[in-house]
Amino acid sequence: MSIEVLGSVYIISAILFVFGLKLMSSPATAVRGNLLSSVGMLMAVLITLTSKEILDYRYLAGAAILGAVVGVIAAQRVAMTGMPEMVALFNGSGGIASLLVGWAALYGQESSSFTLVTILLSILIGGVTFSGSLVAWAKLSETIGSGAMTFSGQRVVNILLLLALLACSVTMVVDPGLTFPLVFVVIGLSILLGVMAVIPIGGADMPVVISLLNSYSGLAACAAGFAINNTILIVAGSLVGAAGLILTNIMCKAMNRSLSNVLFSGFAATTKATKVEGEVKPITADDAYLILEAASSVVMVPGYGMAVAQAQHVVRELGELLEANGTDVSYAIHPVAGRMPGHMNVLLAEANVPYDQLIEMDEINPRMENIDVAIVIGANDVVNPAAREDENSPIYGMPIINVDYARTVFVLKRSMASGFSGVDNPLFFGENTRMLFGDAKQSLSSVIAEFKS
Repeated sequence: MSIEVLGSVYIISAILFVFGLKLMSSPATAVRGNLLSSVGMLMAVLITLTSKEILDYRYLAGAAILGAVVGVIAAQRVAMTGMPEMVALFNGSGGIASLLVGWAALYGQESSSFTLVTILLSILIGGVTFSGSLVAWAKLSETIGSGAMTFSGQRVVNILLLLALLACSVTMVVDPGLTFPLVFVVIGLSILLGVMAVIPIGGADMPVVISLLNSYSGLAACAAGFAINNTILIVAGSLVGAAGLILTNIMCKAMNRSLSNVLFSGFAATTKATKVEGEVKPITADDAYLILEAASSVVMVPGYGMAVAQAQHVVRELGELLEANGTDVSYAIHPVAGRMPGHMNVLLAEANVPYDQLIEMDEINPRMENIDVAIVIGANDVVNPAAREDENSPIYGMPIINVDYARTVFVLKRSMASGFSGVDNPLFFGENTRMLFGDAKQSLSSVIAEFKS
């Protein structure tokens, strides 16, 4: 295959990546953007394997069909509550792939100092991404505790691991004769560093970690592209890495964290929140209906509990009934609601909630005092007033949706349990708060039944 044909296909693939990424910035075009990017990647993979005469068309077709079958089954079986865990595993898969590519690049060729550096970067970043993503998956799935795991001298250990990695890497570049024994040390240390970097991060900060690991997977792929001199891998990795860093920065601002805190595992929850006490005011679906029926404005605030209850469709149905009753309805979305970036947007889009009704935190907060009813559906930390008022709280300073400023607040929860960060919420005891206990889907269905009757 000629270089001209290979280069042309790579250019088309890169264009599809860029346009796909642009389209994925809006919920209305995200599906099309994902499809374009997937087509671009398929073209790049097929042309690369064909040009290198690694596989013929029969093996390529078989692999494509097998991958499509696995993808369809995974998409159908994985519940929306499991999407964060799946994204974590995707990040880890990208990391281990880059590690293996870098490792393989060490064999069978003479490597310059620059190539050795890129190989080491792909192995190091890939290893950190792989193991860190597995820990993130375990925390998200609660296979291990979701809270921060800390011990005395933890930062010192991390610094020593990083210094050891740098020492081994420099030695490999300076003395290529030591490459093969030291590469196993680099792989082991990078995997260990990934574990140590993620375990001190608490559950409330998982959206930041997911976006950061996504960026790491892109940077690892970019380094692997330099290691094997593959242009399209460099382009794709750069796009993913840059997009992930931008998203990480957005998540950091939403959590009131600095990027340096994230990079150096400096935001573990070590403070103790003030104990919250008060009297809860329960409400029934009948009473909730009467208040909603008279409301002129209602804001829905979804959280991870909505995903657990699979209540997004009844949320949309209630919204439509309220609109038919003359109520102004909107959906307030916190940037880190759920357990991955955009989690709530995806859920509501699946339920066909109009995109123009999804309002970001900064836009809804100035209007909250004029809202008749704010309905909190399985959200906790992102509406916790302790983030504004309690300096001892581990989430203090985090921007929240100020639902407690609304005239009336309905909180839909199964119990009084704290959120993913383990912090008590004084909102539940507010004078204007009414607790509607039970499964969110069943509770909202009861309210909908009252409207229909």
